[in-house]
Amino acid sequence: MKKTLESLLLENETAIVERWRNLVFATYPDDGAIFFKGEKDKCANPVGSMISGGLDSIYTELTGGKNTDLLANYLDSIIRVRAVQDFSPSGALAFIPLLKKAIREELDSAIKKNSLFEELLQIESAIDDMMLLGTDIFMKCREQVYE
Repeated sequence: MKKTLESLLLENETAIVERWRNLVFATYPDDGAIFFKGEKDKCANPVGSMISGGLDSIYTELTGGKNTDLLANYLDSIIRVRAVQDFSPSGALAFIPLLKKAIREELDSAIKKNSLFEELLQIESAIDDMMLLGTDIFMKCREQVYE
């Protein structure tokens, strides 16, 4: 039976989000990436914990809820931190398109097997829209920093 991309995204949520999380943490210097991935205590690792929780929530909202206000709040929690860290604007927002990479890497064979290219374009378009929303959020965060 042919699967839909939506069903694959739900079935593979844990693996996709974990892959995405690893890709995002890899945008930090080596020691930061190791710490964020390894330290599970929320008090000892508030940034890593916040990013992890934010990625989970973003994925859930993107694949299910599609509430733009909630999505903006989840994006804001990550972007606000990355906006004041040592990232360029593109680097601060790079975590968003990394979701495309995580989905493709995790579901590549299933997408090909089930001919889900049209559905893949739709989810990637939604991620592109999320990137635009993230750009607006980033600019607001930077404006607040410079006020």
